[in-house]
Amino acid sequence: MIEMKNVSKWYGDFKVLTDCTTKVAKGEVVVVCGPSGSGKSTLIKCVNGLEPVQEGRIVVDGAEVTGSGAKLTKLRAKIGMVFQHFELYPHMSVRDNLCLAQEKVLGRTRKEAEARSETLLTRVGMIDHVAKYPGQLSGGQQQRVAIARALAMDPIAMLFDEPTSALDPEMIKEVLDVMVGLARDDGMTMMVVTHEMGFARKVADRVVFMDAGAIVEDRPTKEFFDAPESERAQDFLSKILQN
Repeated sequence: MIEMKNVSKWYGDFKVLTDCTTKVAKGEVVVVCGPSGSGKSTLIKCVNGLEPVQEGRIVVDGAEVTGSGAKLTKLRAKIGMVFQHFELYPHMSVRDNLCLAQEKVLGRTRKEAEARSETLLTRVGMIDHVAKYPGQLSGGQQQRVAIARALAMDPIAMLFDEPTSALDPEMIKEVLDVMVGLARDDGMTMMVVTHEMGFARKVADRVVFMDAGAIVEDRPTKEFFDAPESERAQDFLSKILQN
């Protein structure tokens, strides 16, 4: 479903990604973790072309992401993206937030878009808030709406960029529960940048561990947690699991 090969990226003279290679199969859940500043968010944003790369190749569902001929608008319509800070339109109701792209990009009628929106809001436990505005919702509720909005586009894969890092601790579980359901019940292909190691252990098929812009380990979840090969991963896990 997703293939990255020898991807490198610079911001000016600073190399933020170095020769990154990994794959995500259809229905697979891959967690990307590592210390702050290791390039995790940049890596995931490269998958749907939100960040251009200077070297390497990215292919999603057979479509080239890198290169001058990439049809990024069409690609982004097929890949759901959930950000750290929700990115909901504050002047629109929950209903309108979900319907907008369905009507403008997918060409659905208002009735079709509303029906799909209501199904997904029920799925994430937010149907009772359909007429509210983002400012009337908690952070956890806003993030669940953001997930529903991404799902409304019927994506072939979902990308999550630290979806719980801006939330209060008591709100994290409600968002993670929705993500667990997507993985287990829907079989959704997912790349998730997160520090939530409990989620990784429970749901991820593989863990990609990054440090200083490079993929240091890319291994099945149990192997990564039970016996990380690199000293850097061992140090990371010893600190994060103590907390």
